[in-house]
Amino acid sequence: MHQPTTHYEEVESVVIRFAGDSGDGMQVTGSQFTNTAAIIGNDISTVPDYPAEIRAPQGTLAGVSGYQVHLASRNIFTPGDEPDVLIAMNPAALKVSLRDLAPGGQIIVDTDEFTPANLNKAGYTRSPLDDSSLQAYTVYPVPITTLNRNALAAIEGLTQKEVDRSRNFFALGLTFWIYDRPLDTTLEWIVEKFKNPKVAAANARSLRAGYDYGDTTEAFSTRYRIKPAPLPAGKYRQVTGNEAAALGLVTAAQLAGKPLVYCSYPITPASDILHNLAPLKHFDVRTFQAEDEIAAMGATIGAAFGGALAATGTSGPGVALKSEAINLAVVLELPMVIVDVQRAGPSTGMPTKPEQTDLFQALFGRNGESPLPVVAPATPADCFDTAIEAARLAIRAMTPVFVLSDGYLANSAEPWAIPDPTTLASIPVAHPSERQGQHYLPYARDLATLSRPWAIPGTPGLEHRIGGLTKQPATGNVSTQPLDHEQMIRERGEKIERLVDVIPEVEVFGSPQGKLLVVGWGSTYGAIRQAVSQAQQAGLPVSSIHLRHLNPFPRNLGAILDNFEQILVPELNLGQLAFLLRARYLRDVVSLPKVQGRPFKISEIRAKIDELV
Repeated sequence: MHQPTTHYEEVESVVIRFAGDSGDGMQVTGSQFTNTAAIIGNDISTVPDYPAEIRAPQGTLAGVSGYQVHLASRNIFTPGDEPDVLIAMNPAALKVSLRDLAPGGQIIVDTDEFTPANLNKAGYTRSPLDDSSLQAYTVYPVPITTLNRNALAAIEGLTQKEVDRSRNFFALGLTFWIYDRPLDTTLEWIVEKFKNPKVAAANARSLRAGYDYGDTTEAFSTRYRIKPAPLPAGKYRQVTGNEAAALGLVTAAQLAGKPLVYCSYPITPASDILHNLAPLKHFDVRTFQAEDEIAAMGATIGAAFGGALAATGTSGPGVALKSEAINLAVVLELPMVIVDVQRAGPSTGMPTKPEQTDLFQALFGRNGESPLPVVAPATPADCFDTAIEAARLAIRAMTPVFVLSDGYLANSAEPWAIPDPTTLASIPVAHPSERQGQHYLPYARDLATLSRPWAIPGTPGLEHRIGGLTKQPATGNVSTQPLDHEQMIRERGEKIERLVDVIPEVEVFGSPQGKLLVVGWGSTYGAIRQAVSQAQQAGLPVSSIHLRHLNPFPRNLGAILDNFEQILVPELNLGQLAFLLRARYLRDVVSLPKVQGRPFKISEIRAKIDELV
């Protein structure tokens, strides 16, 4: 028997996109490929792409689901601008993803799905496999459906639907072979995931069949190897932003010696925080799935009043519904964390697509003067540290704190170095245990922080009034006096401003002065960092900073801005941070906005840098 000759080629990195119908299991396929890459030791960055419509018609452009993974033998910051390899399970997946594929890229297609009906659903008048429209790419036509059916023919008792649902594992097995990946991790996962023995056996056989097809066919003459990345020594696990946020909230509660009470109403793309917290009862986590956003916010206030570390999670539409109760929490001056996993809006918008359009809402989306601290994670793993920081600020200032994540961070994954718990600083909490003086003063201010005491209900002698009406300073009694109202407003604002004393100064990536400074926040970090690195390597005088703290700003921000001739702010909105920087620091700021429900590409920011310098 003739054995095909295989050539091995070592590459530094590769970007692969798995794309198919929303029922084709592309998220499972991509995540399993990512898990194996992580175990091998590659640096990884991923981004899932979910359909914006629920149950979009099968085979249509609106129903395409994708998962892009970037793996490398070096440090990487984004899932990549362009896929090098596209695995397209049907014509619609090919059509949607082709616009992003790198010139000369590889395409693996399931030819069995290129039927007249499916081509018509995707808007093709003829098959692109039969004309010259794909001549710029290397196309590998593989009858995946047929090969998979043949591989599973010996397993009795499976329906045709069950057989075909496993074809994503055939595609995964083939990809494992091409990139010289072992099957062990996924085979173990299949046994744990699928409790039906026949279904588990089918998926395992499909995985091996895809791998064996790559090994025996002569269509693929080259296999690729990617060495492990030189990551710092430590214990790593793969996390998404939502997973990291959940772990961060639990850790913050442990550091504060508090139970965590998380009250939420399910909303895309924040729901996974609730999903990840629900099983953690043994860490003193109590989760409450409320009937609506208003109830979730009310329960969060109750938990904070009761002395727990209280948190809630939502997205932009949910913040709108929570706003009145958030303002009540401002007046009550109770500590809590509000995680806003931003999505494209306004209104329902595109629930599965990311934007950064809630910055103004977090800062100003309440009636009256009601400032709140706002922090934003930069990467999926950074959601862990940012959640802890939010809890720390909330307890210090006795105030709600916003965490502005987004759908890109929430669903993307990267390696996370698990920290040594003994290195994490505790979060100091003090509850008064007895009355000082003749009367308890629930709004007596700490001289350093201006925070009020956090009295636990039921503590003898510490009974006090709460509510949303304007309060008399110190006593908390209802007051209609104009000067009482102004004093309380000014004190609540000043305690937020005083957080600047404990906020780290921002660090500059590159020269501390020069022609251009690129300023980012949130999920733009990776694209900005890569674009600025490329520009610096090309000799351009450009630096960057990335803001975690958006209210208050770090103490040294104004001085840094003054050291540069031009300031560029890329953000997934129409210039909200740029607006704030202009107003606060009176600087001419160049805004680079994007509101397409898609993250920035490195090339988009690099092009603007080249234009300005």
